[in-house]
Amino acid sequence: MSIKGKAYIAGAFEHPTRRAETQSVAQLHAECAKGALEDAGLSIRDVDGYFCAGDAPGLGGLGLADYMGIQPTHIDSTETGGSSYLIHASHAAQAIATGKCNVALITLAGRPRSEGSRGTVPRFYGSTAPDSPYEVPFNPVTVNLYALAAQRHMHEFGTTKEQLAWVKVAASHHAQHNPNAFLRTVLSIEDVLNSPYVADPLHRMDCCVVTDGGGAIVVVRPEIALSLKRPLVKILGAGEAVKNPQGGKLDLTYSAAVKSGPIAFSEAGVTPSDIKYASIYDSFTITVIMQLEDLGFCKKGEGGKFVQDGNLISGIGSLPWNTDGGGLCNNHPANRGGITKIIEAVRQLRGEAHPAVQVKNCDLALAHGTGGSLGHRHGSATLILERS
Repeated sequence: MSIKGKAYIAGAFEHPTRRAETQSVAQLHAECAKGALEDAGLSIRDVDGYFCAGDAPGLGGLGLADYMGIQPTHIDSTETGGSSYLIHASHAAQAIATGKCNVALITLAGRPRSEGSRGTVPRFYGSTAPDSPYEVPFNPVTVNLYALAAQRHMHEFGTTKEQLAWVKVAASHHAQHNPNAFLRTVLSIEDVLNSPYVADPLHRMDCCVVTDGGGAIVVVRPEIALSLKRPLVKILGAGEAVKNPQGGKLDLTYSAAVKSGPIAFSEAGVTPSDIKYASIYDSFTITVIMQLEDLGFCKKGEGGKFVQDGNLISGIGSLPWNTDGGGLCNNHPANRGGITKIIEAVRQLRGEAHPAVQVKNCDLALAHGTGGSLGHRHGSATLILERS
């Protein structure tokens, strides 16, 4: 069933904190929910659908729905890491289209900075995964799994460390205009390359920031969207896909975006060349380069060339990207940041981004998330959004 035009994003809110030493995760979820509902002009009493992921405490949506006083007729706790919230937006649109709910609330929150979370601890994806016995002895960690993908991409296509660095530089050019961004310093290529290695070829500055905080969006039935005094942002298309190790039959140079992207573009009836603004998950610089290729913004192997010379910087390049500073500079809460991709896309479509980075005549945007390990085991989700 197509969801094209059958649901709208009416509210969006990003929590301003980047370090929440005195707030619980549940409280952050509630504050994000309040902010998104107020942005939409709705109240918690209007919510009849609730969506959250593994960052939600207390049996996922069950505990938080009770905490926030929601009595949902539809609930979804799909967990695919950083892509969860884009999948939730798609699932919310599906639920609305089939009459399961009218006002869907999607929230994310976490405290990884206050709790000392790092990307350098073993990552087993649960000891019950069928292939865990073959991975656990090697102590895989987030950053070296991404570094493997980066090394293979460099080997296959000649991608350089300087090209990787351009992604961080572009993010920093945008973050300087975001008063809430965790890292607001404008960086140079040399700044990135001179930062310490974390896992070759990835330097510290090739990695996302670690922050507390969260965000929320509200997805509603078209009739409700039309009754609210907010700019209309239509969900035009959505796609989701997974990539797994497949017993070792694995190509590290592509992500599941090769499947989720075409599905979303086909449903929306548009092509990559039609997109005015892109929010693309940026856990590491290599994540962006590979997803740009897989989503069709450039050919496979040409992502490095595509990003160099500031091609992602708003006002300079052909594809303005992550104009809030993204996960690389602005915010990456709960060890995942997919919902922030939707939030900034909504800002751009409404014309509410910072004036220095607002894309002119922005009427069509893409938001894309990846959750898990690039090239290895992950979920992928793509949304096409339109200013209506």
